[in-house]
Amino acid sequence: MLERYFVRPRTVDRIRGLWLGHAIEQYVEWMTQRQAAEQTVKAAVQRLVRFNAFALSHGATTWEELPALAEAFIAHWIQEHSGYCRTAQARAAVNSQVRVPVEGLLRLLLPNFAGTQHAVPLPFASSAPGFFTYLHEERGLRPMTVHQYRHHLWSFEGYLDQVDSPNLSELTPALINTFILERAKTLSPGGVGGCGSVLRMFFRYLYRERLIATDLNRAVPRGRTYRQSAIPRSISRDDIQRVLAAVDCRDAIGKRDYAMMLLLINYGLRAREIAAMQLEDIDWQKAQLHVTARKGGHATIYPLSASVGEAIIEYLRCARPDVEHRTLFITTKSPYAPISHWCVSQRAGQYIRAVGIKVHRAGSHTFRHSCVQRMVDADIPFKVIGDFVGHRRPASTQIYGKVALHKLRALALGDAEEML
Repeated sequence: MLERYFVRPRTVDRIRGLWLGHAIEQYVEWMTQRQAAEQTVKAAVQRLVRFNAFALSHGATTWEELPALAEAFIAHWIQEHSGYCRTAQARAAVNSQVRVPVEGLLRLLLPNFAGTQHAVPLPFASSAPGFFTYLHEERGLRPMTVHQYRHHLWSFEGYLDQVDSPNLSELTPALINTFILERAKTLSPGGVGGCGSVLRMFFRYLYRERLIATDLNRAVPRGRTYRQSAIPRSISRDDIQRVLAAVDCRDAIGKRDYAMMLLLINYGLRAREIAAMQLEDIDWQKAQLHVTARKGGHATIYPLSASVGEAIIEYLRCARPDVEHRTLFITTKSPYAPISHWCVSQRAGQYIRAVGIKVHRAGSHTFRHSCVQRMVDADIPFKVIGDFVGHRRPASTQIYGKVALHKLRALALGDAEEML
């Protein structure tokens, strides 16, 4: 495997002859399987060769001694190579460049070595260990819904640590109310309502399991919200063309993002629906697009437009990594993995802001609203619109009546009899 990256046989022999030579070659093979760039592999080998010399100079004779020397070597490397760094971000990059290969090598040598890469624990994992099992098994919640529970409970756990009240048995209505007020400073009214719903469910579980003496469910304040109070955040056709023109399709990221933007714009798909797309969801013979992971649990089949099909073909031929994943859209850096739904929304928001379009909460849903806006302007019935974009309830589509300006104008100018 080393011959793939080093031309001179003498260099390959020198690496293999090292004390850690066999382990270094194993790590190179591991990186190759994950399609790491050639320069990344060469740089990792250079650092591991230096780590080999450092370990021997400090008297290491067994692999079990290496973890104790890893931090000293990383600190020595950072001191040697961070002289040019002017920002904390640059120093963090130097730390990552040496820490990742060293800890990766140690994981291959020592199965019990964890390093500094630790999974983020679930909120209240020690004080309420069975809560997320309860959400999965008893409540049967979808993974995306459980993710929202984690998000809000992480914030609540952090707030309790901040006010020095980590014990759940010490919770009071006043403390809960103060937390909700703090969250309201950064969340939308809908977000505050979602946070309150999560806390109510959490407190009901705690009381059921006798982890708290009083049911604090009713202590969570309920903010008043009004149905259909918001305005869809759509953008014009000209703005959409400006966003598409801002995507640089000369590189892999641009080809991928351009295909995703066209799916958002033409079909009004959600970010999670695009992230879940598989290669099998595109029927090239029948020119159909299958969306199988809709929010309501159902599926939809769309005709595959020529522009979307061409963009996907360009991405598959020239930009998609050759990996075993069957997910359509893949990250562009090794280790390659299916793209996440928040990455889809983030990329959409970045392009919208890049061309100077001012819209509240720019993201993938901006294009979804714009798609519906075009259908409303074309006098397509709301029932058809709701079925097209995958609304489960007619009320979800009715909000777009606020932006049907031509119909509202007719109501204002006439007696409205013909509109009823």
